[in-house]
Order: sequence, then structure tokens, then C-alpha cells
Amino acid sequence: MRGENLSYWLKDFWSEFRKNTSGLVGLAFLGLFAAAAIFEPLLIPFAETNRKWRDITYWDDNPKSAPPAWTNWFASRKSAVSTVLRASETTEERSDGVRLVRHSFAYAFSYDRPPLDIIVHFKGSGNIPLIVGVQRPDGAELELFREQATVNDGEDVRIPLGKAAKSAVFDFAKGYEPEEATADIDIGQIRSVNVLFARAQEGMLARPEPLRGRYTFTLTVMLLDEASRIDEPRVVISGGVSGILGTDNSKRDLWSGMIAGVKWALLIGLLTAFVAVALGVVYGIVSAYFGGWVDAVMQRVFEIFVNMPLLPILIVMSAVFRPSIWFMILMMSAFFWVGPVKTVRAIALQIKEETYIEASRALGAGSARIIFRHMVPLLVPYSFASMALYVPGAVVYEATVSLLGLGDARIVTWGQLLRDALGGGAVLNGLWWWVVPPGISIALMGMTFAFIGFAMDKILHPKLRTR
Repeated sequence: MRGENLSYWLKDFWSEFRKNTSGLVGLAFLGLFAAAAIFEPLLIPFAETNRKWRDITYWDDNPKSAPPAWTNWFASRKSAVSTVLRASETTEERSDGVRLVRHSFAYAFSYDRPPLDIIVHFKGSGNIPLIVGVQRPDGAELELFREQATVNDGEDVRIPLGKAAKSAVFDFAKGYEPEEATADIDIGQIRSVNVLFARAQEGMLARPEPLRGRYTFTLTVMLLDEASRIDEPRVVISGGVSGILGTDNSKRDLWSGMIAGVKWALLIGLLTAFVAVALGVVYGIVSAYFGGWVDAVMQRVFEIFVNMPLLPILIVMSAVFRPSIWFMILMMSAFFWVGPVKTVRAIALQIKEETYIEASRALGAGSARIIFRHMVPLLVPYSFASMALYVPGAVVYEATVSLLGLGDARIVTWGQLLRDALGGGAVLNGLWWWVVPPGISIALMGMTFAFIGFAMDKILHPKLRTR
């Protein structure tokens, strides 16, 4: 029977809930947030975002303070988009036990501004002679880098061609530059990548024009023995625009940071709300049930907590102790519990006068059984509505404390993103993509649970009436 009653209650609840437009909007956004948290590994392009968010070397291939890639749609001059090239073709030749392996990487350049850098990566093992070259759309072939690399097993080799290929690129460009003009140009102030993607013509150093078309980068390695190998070759194009939400001044991908922060926002909000409401509901019922001096003492304790300012206490406690997200959740729960107490106490005073409560006492039921078996279940609907309304407050408090630099720096939260943006001068430098997305996300998270909470409040409160 209980299963049938629960099924009937859920159907009745849903039939009422779906009539509430704001509740459905909140539920849709909650579904999006939950999907982002569940499918985080598939949504973020940098797999180790959570573990290496503060490791600046992990983000070194990205451009610094780059706008999102979609801003190219509105720009008069299109910038190269950051991307990773995988080998489009691999050939291997063997001779006297020596293997000559050639990896080709195709890049279609169709922008007005060239990339900021080209970085070659690979892993391997052994002493490996290697050559990096490129074939331009005009047919010109340049050898950009030549060296014998000693690679430890599994070590990642990084070759930034913007520096390594400078002499080769400028030697090629000088063939099209009049000597008298070349003498007036400070070669050190020109980026080799600008010239690499410029049309071959007189004055290309002074007035580079983009050469659009297919560029083919090649990584040719000589494996001298069977123990030598090369794994995971790739070419990173570091463009002027990058990713869905751009990068910050430490080259970190902000889309990855935003998605990584979703699970922490949900955890902070839901866990704080659950613990606080559970404590508040039980506290209010116990206070009403026992009455007398017990009720008087508990209400005095309630008044002390309700009059204590949470934010200053959070700031002081975070400054004194090591900032931890779990400590912050505990602190917020220790103060949020006062919210439902008055309402719960008022309802519990009515419930305890019901005949079935008196009958339970007459049959010898103890106080704990009456409270948790007969009274708490009646307050569960109210608890759900209260929990939904408490989540936004918890998320905002965490963001506020993190914005002040007192949050848990070991995790990636939206508050931490805003803190880094404030410290990095994002507002002064016009890096709106660093400030707006986390701010909107915090607002959307609050709106989501507020809509759901208001809808549940309208539906569930009438069911609290006792007969």
C-alpha cells in the first residue's frame, strides 16, 4: 500500500508541478547543470583541469588572454583559432635496422591574422634525430627545426616553432626583401610565425600579407634501434582566439574551468541545504513536541544563532583556519538551520495535538518514535521546498568568500574564477569573457533552485494541513 500511495502522491505532485511555468524552467536548467556535472570528462578539452588548474605549465600551449573563438563572427579581421592537429598521414621506411618515420599534419589557414605560435609535441624513448618542416600553399618548403633529442621513457617533448624556426623563416623571407629595406627592420621585433604565414613577395617582412591555404607540417624522426619509439605526435596551433570561453592571463581554458565548477556549485548548494534543513526541521519539531522549559531554552539558542551575521563569521573562520570547502559547508550548515525552525515549530505545535499522536502515546510509543515516525514525515514536503530555496544562498556565500581570496584554492569553483579575474585586472583590461560567464552561472544556479523552490512551495504547503 505504501508503494501505491507514494506512486499516487508523485503523480499528483507532477500533475500540479507541470502547470507551473517557472518550476519547469528551473527543472530544465537543473537538468542542464546535472548533465554538465555528469558528462564533465566529455565536455572539457583539458582532461586534467581539476588537478592542474593551478599548474601554469599545463596551460603553456594556450594563448594568453585570448577571446572566445566565436568572437571571430563579429570581428572585421579574423584571428587564427587555437586547435590541435593530429597526424593526417604516417609513413615509415626501414633500412639496415633504422626506421625513418614521417608524420604529416594538415592545417587549413583561412584567417586574416596568423597564429601566435606553432608547438610540436610528442612522447617517446631513446636518442631520436628529428626534423620539423612545412610545405606552404605556394609550394615553398622550409626546414624549421633539426636536432637530436634524448627522450626519457614517456617524457613529453615540446618544440615551440615560433622561437626554434626563427632563423630559417627569416632566411626565407629575406629572399623577397630588398636589402636596403631589410637594414631598416628590427628582425627581433618580428614574430617568425607572422612571416611563415605571409605571402612571399617583396616587402613581406615590413608588410606581411596573409597567405591562405593548406599548410602541411611534417615531423620526421629516425629511430636507430627497436627500443626507440615516438608516441602521440601532435601539432598545437596557438591562435589569437581560443575555445568556447577564451583564456585568462595565465592561459587557462575558461570553458574547462566553468564546467569543472558546476559539480562544486551543486555539491555546495545541495549538501549545505540538506544538512541545514534536516537539522532545522528536527530542531523545530523537538522544540514544539517537548514544550515547557525545553522549548524555552531551545528558542533562546535559536535566537542567538539567528542574530549572528554569517558572512563576517565565515570570513574570520576562513582566515584563521586553512580554507576548505568541507569546512565552509559545515559552517554554512551550522547557521542555515535556523531558517525553517519557526515555521516547523508552528506546524509541529498543531500536529502534536492530533488524536493519532495522543493514541501513540497511550500505546506506549516513545518520544523518538513519535517524532521521527509520525511527525517528521509530515514535514518532508516542506523540507524539500526549503532545501530548494536554500541552495542559492549557499552558492552565493561560497562565491563571496572565494572572491575575497579565502576560498579553497585546491578546487575550481566559479567564485575562484571571479577571484582570479579580480586579481588579474580582467575588468580594467576588458576581458569580459573572464568575468561574465561565472557571474551569469552563479545567477542561473540561484534562479534555478529559486524557481523550483517557489513552485514546490505553492504545491506542497496545502498538503501540510492536518485533518
